[in-house]
Formats: sequence, structure tokens, C-alpha cells
Amino acid sequence: MPKAPHSVEKIGGTSMSRTAELLDTVLIGRRTGEALYNRVFVVSAYGGMTDALLEHKKSGEPGVYKLFAGAESGGSWGEALSQVARRMLDRNAEIFADDGLREAADRFVTERVEGVRSCLIDLARLCSFGHFQLEQHLMTVREMLSSLGEAQSAHNTALLLKSHGVNARFVDLTGWCEDGQLPLDEAITRAFADVDISRELPVVTGYAQCVETLMETYDRGYSEVTLSRVAVMTKAAEAIIHKEFHLSSADPRIVGADEVRVIGETNYDVADQLSNMGMEAIHPRAAKSLRQAGIPLRVKNAFEPDHPGTVIRSNALTARPGVEIVTGLKGVFAFEFHDQDMVGVKGYDSEILEALRRHKVWIIAKTSNANTITHFLKGSMQAIKRVEADLSKAFPNAGINLRKLALVSAIGRDLGGISTLGKAITVLAEAGIVPLGVHDLIRKVDLQVIVEEADFEATIRALHKGLVASEVAPCTDRLAA
Repeated sequence: MPKAPHSVEKIGGTSMSRTAELLDTVLIGRRTGEALYNRVFVVSAYGGMTDALLEHKKSGEPGVYKLFAGAESGGSWGEALSQVARRMLDRNAEIFADDGLREAADRFVTERVEGVRSCLIDLARLCSFGHFQLEQHLMTVREMLSSLGEAQSAHNTALLLKSHGVNARFVDLTGWCEDGQLPLDEAITRAFADVDISRELPVVTGYAQCVETLMETYDRGYSEVTLSRVAVMTKAAEAIIHKEFHLSSADPRIVGADEVRVIGETNYDVADQLSNMGMEAIHPRAAKSLRQAGIPLRVKNAFEPDHPGTVIRSNALTARPGVEIVTGLKGVFAFEFHDQDMVGVKGYDSEILEALRRHKVWIIAKTSNANTITHFLKGSMQAIKRVEADLSKAFPNAGINLRKLALVSAIGRDLGGISTLGKAITVLAEAGIVPLGVHDLIRKVDLQVIVEEADFEATIRALHKGLVASEVAPCTDRLAA
């Protein structure tokens, strides 16, 4: 295992698609000699590739997995897989001008894709017999298909770096053609057993096959979990996530690029609140590993290599209380469960939570009073309707209302003692926005405002102007002793 100080760095799919630019910034840039090493890269699939292999993350449009899983799809998954293969080969042609390199990349893709195709054909044939049920194997199929995207991007990146004189190594954690599965930490330890990070540049697949079944727990957040465990197991000095944007005080597309501030430093508490709002600096489970190991996380803009980005630490305190980020979510469902028989009776909440867990619906926030429990949810209408149907059977006398709205959150390491709630109500009133609800918790790390969807962007602009832009820029952040 490596002993020299090093970083473990993840590149997201959108950034990976800008391969030529990455060479000039993150991967090589102005580095020469020893400066090229003491780094490990964990890479995602090229932008859109995992959508094509599984299903579109936002629209739900079926990819290979969803077509294979649907009995009514017949053999349409095979054509979808062929389309993915053509897309992969097209990507190779864009990246490699050299015929030899492109042919090597194409051979790799073809071997992987056709291997998966043969496996799926055999599985479908096996499951045509009554003794074998396809549903029991679908998670394995999902992981196998997903691994194709990361395998291609990691293999290509290592190949490309070698062609530029870098001693790069493709580290394949996908478990391709391996017997059995290992725990994730053991798989990483074995893969890095003979790697000299001071002389080699490992390029690691964001997907890792392991006993823990990453996709079952983290779904598309698995690459950040791989990042965190590689950082922990190799004892990295720092973890870095390269995105196509800075971690800023708000979305510049909403409030304007000239109005936002790049956040210099914050803590993992703020990162957790961002994850809850869908604005992931890092998956919360991945953040837990880094936090417990005392490894700082740096979020950087991949295409501004000289900018230090945002450092996230466990012990990052702020010299002055204040809001650091205003963000939010549209398409949030308020799931209101009302039953006057609830007063003094235990068990209602656990039944609701179990139904939400069963149908994999994401809980953003929750409120309750004597006879009403409201969960603010993010998920498909189909899944939420299934929750509603289950609870209607369990509690036939309860009234369930569903309403679509938006939730905006003002987040900071310390919102205490600065009248954040009063200022928020004032700036919203001045903007003509009437909140449907407000959550202001005792812990004072976030303030959540519930509004109509039509007021979403106006609410973000108003809160950012009143709580961030109008305030004096924070003093230099300090670390706890």
C-alpha cells in the first residue's frame, strides 16, 4: 500500500465527456515528472452512458436494464445494448485519433458488451423455466450493466494517459470474469497491493463489485462511495471531487453568475444538508467515511485548475454566523396523513415510514401535530401513489392529501443569533412571496421554506439577495483547535 502523501480524485460523468479539456487541466495540465503522480483517479462513465445502460435518471426513459427487466419488452433490450455499443465506439473515435489506440479501446468495449449480452441471453433462457425467477437476479444485472460505463471510461483514460507518456494503470474493480466477491475494502486492498502511487497513476473504475452490493444501497451514488473507501484504505491526505462548476452560494443560472460567491470552506454538516436538497457535494454515506477518517474533501471546478475550490472538513468553523448557500428542490410532494384517531396512539409514524421505505421514496423533511403527519417527499408519482394505496388499506379512516410544491433551504454552519427566520420572512414579503410553510429547527444549520412551484426561482433569488449577497463577506474561516 502507498505511504507517500497522495490524493484520491473523482471525475464526474459530465466532466469525463470533455476528455481533451481534462488532459489540459486535471489529468496532466502543466505537470511533469514526479508531479504527475501521488494521485489516484476514480472515474464515472461518460455523460449519458449510465442513463442508456439503466434508465434516464430524470425522465425514467428505459435503458437496457429497464427493458430487460420488463417482461413485455421481449428482445428490445438487445437492440438497446447494440445502440450503447455503437455509442461507446463513437466515443472512442472522438477520443483516439491514433488507429492503434482506437482499435485497442474498441476491442475492450466489444469484449465487455458482448460478454454481457451472452450472459443476459443465458439468464433469460434460464428464467424461462419455472424454477428460476428473473426478479432474484435483477440487481446483479443492474450492477453488471452499470459497470460497463465505468470500465470503458477508466480503460480509455489510462490508455490515453499512457499515450502522453504517463505511467498510468487501469485498476478494474468491476469484478469482470472473477470468481466470487470480496468485501469492498478487501477488494480495494487487493487491487492496490502492488501499486506504487509515487511512480504510477492509477485510474480506477467508479463501480466496484463487492459483497455489499453498492447499487442496492447507494444506486447511482456508488462512485462516490468507491472514492471514499479508496481514500480511506490508501490513507489519502485529501479526497477531491472534480465537477463542471464551483460549489457556490446559489445556482448561478438562477441568481446570476456575478451574484454568487464560491464557498472557500465549509464542513460536512453543510454537505449533509446539501445532499438532502439533492445538491450533492458528496453522497452522505461517502462523506461519513471521509469524516470518520479525518480526510478533508475538496470540491473543484475541473476546468479551472488554478482555483482552490471548496474544502470540506469536520472541524471547519466559521468566524461569523451566516447563510452560506441557498438551494432547493422543485417537484416535492407534500404527503399529508390526517387521522383524528391518532392522538395518543403510537405506531402511525412507523407504518408510514415503512411504506415509504418499501417503495423507495426519498424523505426530505417532516412535520407533525396532534393528528397530522406530513412528509415532504421526492420520488415518482407512481411510487408515492403506491404508498398512498398501502396506507389507505392500513388506515381506512385516515385522510391522505398529496400536493406538489417546492422547498428552498438557506444553509450555513451557524445560523444562530442572526435572526435568519425574521430576515427570510421580510425579504420574501418584499418580493411578494407567501410561504406555505417554514421549518426553522433549534440546531440552526438550515432554514427550509415551502412555496408554490411557480415561486421556486423567485424564492431562491430573494433569499440569496437578502441573506447572502446583502451581508458582509464572511471573515477568513478558521479551524477548530
